[in-house]
Amino acid sequence: MIIAPKILYFGTPVVLLSTENDDGSANLAPNSSAWALGHTLVLGLGPAGHTAYNLAKRPEVVISVPGPRQWAAVERLADLTGAWPVPDHKRAAYRHERDKFGAAGLTPVPSVKVRPPRVAECPLQLEAHVEAVSHNAADDFLIAQASVVAVHADPEIVVPGTDHVDPRRWSPLIYNFRHYFGLGERLGHNFRAETH
Repeated sequence: MIIAPKILYFGTPVVLLSTENDDGSANLAPNSSAWALGHTLVLGLGPAGHTAYNLAKRPEVVISVPGPRQWAAVERLADLTGAWPVPDHKRAAYRHERDKFGAAGLTPVPSVKVRPPRVAECPLQLEAHVEAVSHNAADDFLIAQASVVAVHADPEIVVPGTDHVDPRRWSPLIYNFRHYFGLGERLGHNFRAETH
């Protein structure tokens, strides 16, 4: 059967992107278009969004990766924008919020190598510099490539005595056709896995 879904979020991790506003305050936005190539993260962004605006001026970002327990906080951010005034294309569904951390019930903590803050409640936080931004072929999205310069992990998800995240103890929040999920039981591992 051929179908025509409006979106193709067939199960991607949700991340929270922290950027710096013009006045030095923090913007926080949910994003469901992020994936990794080694230590480069590729982020899909709306070109008219406040996050894209901030990154064009100040190319530092923190990618905080929530677990399933943070889904409600992520959803509290979903209809908020840091842009003021609210852009015409967002007025019907979004409202302005200056303090997005507060609105989501999340805690900003200082980063080590970039200016935007990390999200304390997220078990994995990646500080990064955006190195390149391009438009997709249809010219309706931005594709940002961010080089990770520092990785923060909750000790509970790290294999003791290593730099490895324990996949049995870590479950990212997954966005699956606009619904939130965690991971299920482990089915096996790839031959290149460094933990078993």
